[in-house]
Amino acid sequence: MATRIVFSQPGGPDVLHAVTFTPADPQAHEVQVANKAIGINYIDTYVRSGLYPPPSLPSGLGSEAAGVVIKVGSAVSHIKEGDRVVYAQAPLGAYSDVHNVAADKVVILPNAISFEQGAATFLKGLTVFYLLRKTYEIKPNEQFLFHAAAGGVGLIACQWAKALGAKLIGTVGSAAKAEKALAAGAWRTINYQEENIVERVLALTNGAKVPVVYDSVGKDTWEASLSCLQRRGLMVSFGNASGPVTGVNLGILNQKGSLYVTRPSLSGYITTRAELEEASCELFSLIASGVIKPEIPENQKFALADAANAHRLLESRATRGSSLLLP
Repeated sequence: MATRIVFSQPGGPDVLHAVTFTPADPQAHEVQVANKAIGINYIDTYVRSGLYPPPSLPSGLGSEAAGVVIKVGSAVSHIKEGDRVVYAQAPLGAYSDVHNVAADKVVILPNAISFEQGAATFLKGLTVFYLLRKTYEIKPNEQFLFHAAAGGVGLIACQWAKALGAKLIGTVGSAAKAEKALAAGAWRTINYQEENIVERVLALTNGAKVPVVYDSVGKDTWEASLSCLQRRGLMVSFGNASGPVTGVNLGILNQKGSLYVTRPSLSGYITTRAELEEASCELFSLIASGVIKPEIPENQKFALADAANAHRLLESRATRGSSLLLP
């Protein structure tokens, strides 16, 4: 028997509860992973709340974890029992002791990287990879705006941008978060509680604005983000922390300089096995070399059965770095 977190109807953290189950054997192209550390991501709250409805209810939750392979499907040859692995694009249900995952979505976790580091960085790191390397390829010395720079994705973006020699301008909600972003490698920060984002970007860029904005906040920062862009700049809207952007007036893109907008997702950029291997190889080399240092505060490590409290803390905007469930 194993334990997993499920919910039977969309809602707040209270809808999450633990149940016991008997894991099914993996299908031919699957592996079964005994999870050692499970990543908690903001997208999980979207699924739980109903913003991104699951295929059916009741449903499991979570798509990211690191652990040890305990069973292998009959058609799998590149993964074997006992392998240390990490995954971030599994079907819902990673909030579990045991999870069956398509073998093509699993990669070997190098010995130099712990299970906690793997689960804390894989989804967020793959996200930063496609944002900074594929959606728009950030160049050395380039200035750009990245919202929520002290969050889990943001802190990895700060470190990655510094490694690229680029100048990340990060928005944050407090002086303490500004310190964290700067320590991670942000070039400058903007405390949106005290400063006007657009005015500060104009000042930092000597009026030139930026060629690209990465925005995971959504509704609350949409118009400010557009106003920070250069002529023909790119708005990358990749999250909805403040709520989804709706009722978009395309005319505003013309008025602000023939702007481009994209709404990317991980699955649109890391779809094939080759793409997953390219992204994970670059990410793992940065972690193993110490360029990217995962931050996992002790108060953000939760028992599996405590998933509801983990979501409450995440939605309070009081977290730093990454949060984990530890089965």
